[in-house]
Amino acid sequence: MPRKRPGRVRTKHTNRRAPLLLSTMAPEDFNVRPGETKSIACPDCRTWRRIMGDTVLKIREHCISDKVAEGEKHTLCPGTDQVVVIDIDVQRWQARQNRLLRDAMPQDNRRAAQQFYKPIPAPAAPVSRINAEITLETARQSYLAHRKGCTRCVKGQHCTDGGILARRYVLALNQEPARREALEEQERQQRRTVRKQTTPAVRKAQWAKHGGEAVETANNRCAERIAGSLSEFRAPQLPLAPQNPAAHDRRQAELGKQYARKAPVTATA
Repeated sequence: MPRKRPGRVRTKHTNRRAPLLLSTMAPEDFNVRPGETKSIACPDCRTWRRIMGDTVLKIREHCISDKVAEGEKHTLCPGTDQVVVIDIDVQRWQARQNRLLRDAMPQDNRRAAQQFYKPIPAPAAPVSRINAEITLETARQSYLAHRKGCTRCVKGQHCTDGGILARRYVLALNQEPARREALEEQERQQRRTVRKQTTPAVRKAQWAKHGGEAVETANNRCAERIAGSLSEFRAPQLPLAPQNPAAHDRRQAELGKQYARKAPVTATA
């Protein structure tokens, strides 16, 4: 097959190679982010070079050696003026690059794309509005704590919350004798119930209900089971024999042959 002759180069700003497609390169070997200078890693010298042009993109002219200033010979890289074609979806490529950069970043330096702020907690309800069990001591402590920190509660005058706490304390003070009497009566009832439950007659009745000679005899009974009889834990509807004895025997014979084939053969002397 004859070799295809390269076409005539009509400008010195392009080389003889076919256009370089970005889809054939690794995503990390070029940068085409919007708003940034387009650059690419030259396929020949593997150095990052700028992509020039607006309509026709080409790799900028560059030399192979980076030490020309030190006296080395200036050798033009074969990748100079290489035509580049952007045949990829730039948005998808940019999203993938951002994800790779975020994954490569240390965990301490990562930051969420969206910031979430905790809501400011609501102020605590005043003590006068808290619905809780009110006793004489709790009402007294709440009233004294409010009087100590309130500047409007002076001498016999109270603010709105101070008046509520004062009335609550007076009410608890008036109800304290009845509350103590009810508590003592409840304790007496509990002691009376405990005494009734621990009397010898009650304990004897409990032992007779959960024990006795009948229970001991049942526990010590060791009766032999008659052959063919059903256990008390099985229902009488459960079958004791296969419905089709012939099919059952054939199945058992097949299983016996399978196990005989799987069993290892022992060598005889």
